[in-house]
Amino acid sequence: MILYLLLFLNQTLNNNKMSELIEKLLEAVEFGKIDLKSPYPPQLRGMDGSQELTQKALETGINPQRILEEALIPAMGRVGKKFSENKIFVPQMLMSAKAMGASMIQLKPFFASGQMKSKGTFIIGTVKGDLHDIGKNLVAMMVEGGGWTIVDLGVDVGSERFIEALKNNPGAVVGLSALLTTTMVNMGDIVAGIRGFVPDTKILIGGAPVNADFCRSIGADFYAPDPQKAVEYLNKLAS
Repeated sequence: MILYLLLFLNQTLNNNKMSELIEKLLEAVEFGKIDLKSPYPPQLRGMDGSQELTQKALETGINPQRILEEALIPAMGRVGKKFSENKIFVPQMLMSAKAMGASMIQLKPFFASGQMKSKGTFIIGTVKGDLHDIGKNLVAMMVEGGGWTIVDLGVDVGSERFIEALKNNPGAVVGLSALLTTTMVNMGDIVAGIRGFVPDTKILIGGAPVNADFCRSIGADFYAPDPQKAVEYLNKLAS
């Protein structure tokens, strides 16, 4: 009986420790605390960041899938919601994305080994002629934090590279980004090229100069006004 009680107490303490780590990791990612040395955010100065907390979580025996589903995804969901409501702005979002990235680096081996299941593959790139990548990077990091595998083609990407990526990742969803009115027109050619190769490929677009009307005019499937809307659209596809 005493042994049973001791085992029960030990298990309870361990569960509480795991839950505490998950909560701390969620907070670190939400507020952009990358590691112990990071001075940002001020209220978490001197405390572990997502890098240390993820390591401790894994060492404690927390399942990587639980880390993703109970810490990273909810944290980036909160970040995306606050960004959509103009409660935070690009700098804060970038810090959260970097904190999430510090955690994902440690989880990627579990994706590769099959211990963690990805929701799908998302191929993203800034369209041909456009070298701006902040928006594209934000979307990529948010989507990755949402449990998707990212194939980031970078900037100045034409239809050939998107098609090549689709050949290597059948069934992937494609995201096109553009910042300039002079380059947004290239989205139409890329969508047409992809449709000619795999007609039923889901394609979402985003960027400052585009909108839902433009999305419809070029035959894309979805216009994401911000990274959170891209995550929500992809999650609907995966559900």
